[in-house]
Parts: sequence; C-alpha cells; structure tokens
Amino acid sequence: MARRPDITAAESVIMQVLWQRAPAGSEEVTAALAGQQPWQEATIKTLLNRLLKKGAIRAGRDGRRYLYRPVLTREQWLSHESRALLDRLFGGRVAPLVAHFSRQRRLSRQDLDELKRLIAELDHER
Repeated sequence: MARRPDITAAESVIMQVLWQRAPAGSEEVTAALAGQQPWQEATIKTLLNRLLKKGAIRAGRDGRRYLYRPVLTREQWLSHESRALLDRLFGGRVAPLVAHFSRQRRLSRQDLDELKRLIAELDHER
C-alpha cells in the first residue's frame, strides 16, 4: 500500500476492534463496541464501507455475511498518524513535542526514566 489512507477518529474506533478481533462481521464489531459507543449497526456498517473504499480493510463472504479484516496494520497507522501530528504541530521535531507535553502535564518519574533510557539507546546507536 503506497499511500496510507486517511482514517477519521470514528473509523479508527472500528479499526481498533478489527486489529484485535479480525476477522469479524458487522455484528461482532457492534457487540464489541456496545457500551463504548452509542452507534447503531447501520452506523458501523457505514464506517466499515468507508474503510473498504479507502483500502484500509477488506471483506470476504462467509455464507450470507461479510467478515472484515484490516489491510492496514496498527503499526502502519500509528506511524502515519504520529508523523502527521509531528509535521503539522511541531515542524517534524520530537523535542518540541516532548517539551509541550512536559509543560502541559507533569511527567512522572517513570516517564522521565523511560525517556532517559530511550535517549541513551538512541545515542548509543549513532
């Protein structure tokens, strides 16, 4: 898949279910989201159809119903979304992102330790 499809926030909810439970029919997706989303099955079918048209998922017949499975992996989606966020909000730079979050919400000792470990690993690789 050369270009990653743009997935809306609502579509990403459907993708999360499919990444965990694929293959799944619309009724399984609806059941998985019961209590989490106020969507009717018709809304879920609409979102599944949008994802099909975008090439993010595929469908196969299983008797009288369709089973859906992701084409786009969660890692591919996360990579695309995180790069888009960095580019759009922070000029593609990670340091301003971390600085922003550290000012907005206090980083825990665990967060700081993980960041230090990551920086040390990245520094060692160079």
